[in-house]
Order: sequence, then structure tokens, then C-alpha cells
Amino acid sequence: MVTEFSTINHHASVTEAVRLIYNGKVRETGYKTICVMVTNDFGDLVGVLSMFDILYHIRPPFLNYLGDSVQIGIQELESYVNRFKELTVEQVMNTPVKYVLPDTDIMKVVDRMVKDKCRRLPVVTGSKVIGIVYLSEVYCHICKNWLDIDLTA
Repeated sequence: MVTEFSTINHHASVTEAVRLIYNGKVRETGYKTICVMVTNDFGDLVGVLSMFDILYHIRPPFLNYLGDSVQIGIQELESYVNRFKELTVEQVMNTPVKYVLPDTDIMKVVDRMVKDKCRRLPVVTGSKVIGIVYLSEVYCHICKNWLDIDLTA
């Protein structure tokens, strides 16, 4: 579990969230953090906002129907980005949040991540986030024990 992570209030601007993700820390495994935990005014977890969510919302909605058959110019893309800048984190975050408890067995964590295709799961006590379990860290932990080697060397 990673205990250093970024949080953002659900009323914050998407621009602030983009800045947090863009400047995300590189974890010990070499992976860059690409999401923020979204909290309400009481510090309770209410959502997650990832790089994927931001890219999904920036793209023009008509691509859901027309796909690759449409060309999008830079000016048109800029108009979608500018429209997106006006949104709040609450308008684009993922909710409800899938999470695990601190005492959840590692194989239950793996099962949940695989079944739900999750790259990260917040670790929650009550309604407060105390850490995040990343798929890459779970994989490294299992492989390190499986291969009985020090993967940091």
C-alpha cells in the first residue's frame, strides 16, 4: 500500500486536478501516479479522478458515435479543452469508488482488480482514504515473493 497520495476537494476546478496529476510523484517502482483521490468538505472519499477520466472528457462526445471516421482540427480540440476547463472535479470524477479495507487479503485484492479491471484501489478506513493499492505494486510484491528475489536491485 502506498501512503503518499494526492487528494483534491470535489468542488475544485478540473485545471487544479490536471496540474496535480501532471506533477504526480514517481513511486519506488518507477511508476508515476496518474490519479487523485477526491474528497468532500469533511475529508471523506467521494470519487477518484485519473488521467484516463480527463482524456475521456476532453475528447468530443460525437466520437462515441462516429469513431475514427472524423478528423478533428487543433482549433476544435482547443474548444473542447476550454469547455472542459470550466468543469469541477465532481463533474468528471468516477463514483461510486471501488475500494478495499486495510485487512483485505492480497488475493482478494488481486481478484477485485482483475475482475473490475482496476489499476488502483483506495484503502479506506471508515470513509477516509489511508492509502492506495496499485496493480503494479501488487504484481511486484507477488513476483518478488514468487521468484524469491530482490526486485529493487
